[in-house]
Amino acid sequence: QVQLVESGGGLVQAGGSLRLSCAASGGTFSSYAMGWFRRAPGKERELVAASSRSGDSTYYANSVKGRFTTSRDNAKNTVYLQMNSLKPEDTAVYYCAAGIRGVGANMDYWGKGTLVTDST
Repeated sequence: QVQLVESGGGLVQAGGSLRLSCAASGGTFSSYAMGWFRRAPGKERELVAASSRSGDSTYYANSVKGRFTTSRDNAKNTVYLQMNSLKPEDTAVYYCAAGIRGVGANMDYWGKGTLVTDST
């Protein structure tokens, strides 16, 4: 059983930056591809970024490409989401998730989420 705990959310002005972290425990972190998802008010959950097991391969949604960067430190069992040039539409609850078969709709483990809110 893998536990995922997100941190780093908060209030941020448009144009600002935040760095989210997701700490994993209870499993072999490097066995899992990791994804960052978000659910904005009134919208469906969407995948915003993903990293392969090694971190060598990444994916970004078009809406965040060029602004968000995901990375992972397998020695620290942690995945990160660096968010720059934040926009009001980035307001959402952000979740990290782990998938043994990769990143997609059916992830194996989910964190409880961390809230990112535009304070403009």
